[in-house]
Amino acid sequence: EIRRKIMVKITLVKSLIGRLDKQVKTAGSLGLKKIGDFKVLEDSPALQGKIFVIKHLVKVEQAD
Repeated sequence: EIRRKIMVKITLVKSLIGRLDKQVKTAGSLGLKKIGDFKVLEDSPALQGKIFVIKHLVKVEQAD
């Protein structure tokens, strides 16, 4: 059985200025530094946890 990896595109849409240190570090760990930065990553429980921490700062879409 071949399982396709689910990929998600995460885009930073709000500024990190004035955010909690935990939120800034979480965005940095995802490679998001400036508004408009995006990464396409493989979905996983760890990634979902990171997205939850900064869900109000990012836009998440399923990548093709």
